[in-house]
Amino acid sequence: MTQDELKTAVGQAAIAHVVEGEVVGVGTGSTANCFIDELATIKHRIRGAVASSEATRKRLEAHGIRVYGLDEVEHLPVYVDGADEINAAMQMIKGGGGALTREKIVAAVARKFVCIADATKMVPRLGRYPLPVEVIPMALGHVRRELAKIGGSPVLRRGFVSDNGNLIIDVSGLSIDDPSALETRINQIVGVVTNGLFACRPADVCLLGMAAGVQTLLAS
Repeated sequence: MTQDELKTAVGQAAIAHVVEGEVVGVGTGSTANCFIDELATIKHRIRGAVASSEATRKRLEAHGIRVYGLDEVEHLPVYVDGADEINAAMQMIKGGGGALTREKIVAAVARKFVCIADATKMVPRLGRYPLPVEVIPMALGHVRRELAKIGGSPVLRRGFVSDNGNLIIDVSGLSIDDPSALETRINQIVGVVTNGLFACRPADVCLLGMAAGVQTLLAS
């Protein structure tokens, strides 16, 4: 199967986790788009969706799916999103599409976080993929210097502004031995909105697309 076919397969498999009659949280990116397209086939069975980005909102609305603001829903049974990397503990690096802050907010509210990914995203250790960090523009220089102090090589994502009006720094070369500790440490740098480590709130389930089919993984 091609990578696109694997993404389609996990998007289809995620439908089984959608709670009928409820609102579903929807992530951002190419794999999440496959889920959105599949969600459209059962849109009459859900109340609507909460979008983690403007791009996701537009795609949902194009399918005729009602989009709610997060403050309009009292609870969110499930959030479905992709990952740039995921490990056996269901900890992830996310934010390749620049929507990490809103993704992290929706994930924090959801009772269950379902990660959908192809097999190339499963890694024994996080960090091969550069870690995105969302930064308030005024703090760009300060945050870059602080990230360098902890061993990272920070590079501004040129020509990109997040839905929140902020900048993204992509950090390579980090030693991610303790993802939760590093997530917390980076978030404590003044000027950082959040970073793309989803370790303090990992996924509950990973639907992993493989040549033999979709495998369901739980945290080890």
